[in-house]
Formats: sequence, structure tokens, C-alpha cells
Amino acid sequence: MCHSNRPAGHILILGGTTEAKRLAQQLTVHAPDYRLTMSLAGRTRSPLRQPIPTRTGGFGGVEGLARWLVEHQVSLLIIATHPFAAQMPINAVAAARQASIPTIRLLRSAWLPEPGADWHRCDSLSQAVQRLGEAPQRVFLPIGRQSVASFAAAPQHTYLVRSIEPLDDDMALPHLHSLLARGPFSLYEEEALMTHWDITRMVCKNSGGQAMAAKLQAAHALGIPVIMVERPRLPINVSTFESVASLIPALPHFLAH
Repeated sequence: MCHSNRPAGHILILGGTTEAKRLAQQLTVHAPDYRLTMSLAGRTRSPLRQPIPTRTGGFGGVEGLARWLVEHQVSLLIIATHPFAAQMPINAVAAARQASIPTIRLLRSAWLPEPGADWHRCDSLSQAVQRLGEAPQRVFLPIGRQSVASFAAAPQHTYLVRSIEPLDDDMALPHLHSLLARGPFSLYEEEALMTHWDITRMVCKNSGGQAMAAKLQAAHALGIPVIMVERPRLPINVSTFESVASLIPALPHFLAH
């Protein structure tokens, strides 16, 4: 986009998703003259290695992020956080406005149920716990370790938790099984897992994307009801792209600001 000997500017990506990593790889090709920085929240102890320089941890709220944007001469902020990261996108938009920096969002599309799929939608993990009912179920929780604590309110169920990192030692659930694994997983693998554990319910967050969609196809094929926690509705208004392929052609417009 710019091929002088001097860096054209600085792009900050608020990452933590596979799309953010893919975007970073593309930016090294499509914006070679720009400084690139990936910011990770630090919740994952062993994050995947990124193709660009990375910083980890918070900024200190809206004021701290606005100050960081100015001090590091950021010319474009890209929000590519997880669809369930609620506070960071709000803070990012507010900080970028304070710093007069253009902002765009990379947000993969949500999952939609296949025809005939047995989905039960809810807006929170606490609602999902209630939807499990009183009768003991064998519940598959592919939701990550940080969300498991909500299910302590329903200890009568047997839970299979799949996460990238180990669960906390103080998890107060008497019938809890932990499975450490990092996707993507095939339809065959998901069907075999649910069959082996005799799963009767699955609770998952509507994070979207193809990489983790096989669990929904497997549940549908096996007739397992899915309790789907929908994404938070954020009060922000920025240009949003559902894929890296759609975002890259729009970059010149935002970098021109």
C-alpha cells in the first residue's frame, strides 16, 4: 500500500482468535510498510505463536488504551477479539475515538441451526444451567475452562469439559471430567467423543466459525439437544467484516484516514 523506506504507520490488532492470527499473516503481505502489533488479553497461559510482535495484558481501561494508541502512533485499530469478549470492544471503540483513530472489527458470523436441529437458545451461562433441568444429564461443555464455574449451581449433572488448558483445582463439581484438547475436530471425532461419553446434552457458546462447527453437526446427527448461549449484544457502531478476505480489500480506505 505504501512502499517508501519509512514505516507508513502502525496497526494494532486486538487478537485472541484464529482470524486475528490469519489477519496478521495477511497484513505482513498487504501492508508491509506498517508496523504491526498483536495484543492478547493474557487469559490463555500458552497462546499460539503469532506472526507479528505481540504484547500481553490489559491497557488500564479506556484512558490507558487511548494513551497507548497515541504514544505508539497507532494509525488503525482492528478489533479481532473473541465474539464473547464483551468489555474490550466497548473500551477499544471509546479509546480510539478519544485518540481520533479509525477502528474496524473482524467478527466471524454466528452459527445457525441446521433444519431440524434441536437448539435451545439463551442469553447467558446462568440461563443455560437452568435449561439443563433438574433430572441428571450427561453434559458436554466445549466452552473453555473459564466458563465452567457457572455450572456449580447444578451439581446433579455429569459434565465433560473440553478445554485447551487445565481446569482450576477448586472447581466445585462432584461429577466432572476434564479433556484437554485443541481443535479443530472432525465430525468423526466429535461423534465418537459424544457416543463414548453417552452425552445427552451439549452446552456451547455461539462463537461461530468453521473450525469448531463439527460438534454441532455431530450433536444433530446423534439427536443431542444443544443449549446455545448467544453472543452479547454490544452497544458499538463500527465497520465490521466477517472474514479476513473481505477486510483486506477495505484496508486502503481506513488507512487513508
